[in-house]
Amino acid sequence: MSRPPFFTIGYEQVSSAAVLDTLSGAGVDLLVDVRAVAASRRAGFSKSHLAAGVSERGIGYLHLRGLGTPAEGRQAARSGHYDQLRRIYDAHLATPTAQEQLDELTALVKAGRRVCVLCFERHPEHCHRQMVADLVCERVGVAVEHLMASPV
Repeated sequence: MSRPPFFTIGYEQVSSAAVLDTLSGAGVDLLVDVRAVAASRRAGFSKSHLAAGVSERGIGYLHLRGLGTPAEGRQAARSGHYDQLRRIYDAHLATPTAQEQLDELTALVKAGRRVCVLCFERHPEHCHRQMVADLVCERVGVAVEHLMASPV
């Protein structure tokens, strides 16, 4: 039996309803929030609101803060310095907490869960979630599918 793909999604420039519709449409059963700070000025994307929204759709929610980008990495991304983001995040991934949470995420995907990681940036190539996806997919041998909700 083949495993489902590993999904990613960003919520930049989209509504929470569009993200929830996209997750439901892909058959995601667990949304894993990989933001260091699960708070947002965007309606529906703070931790408690997001968890409630996905729950209403029958989707689980898990926040793996240890896989979030450190503050200096978020600043590099906002400034468009993606090479710097990669260096900062690579160093962060070597920490025990990040490794433990990466192992936890990998186990969920290995178990056949339809997992989607969420972060802010719309385009995965500008976000640390691409690095997370690459590592998980390499470990498990599944394909990554980057979901894109319709923009506002």
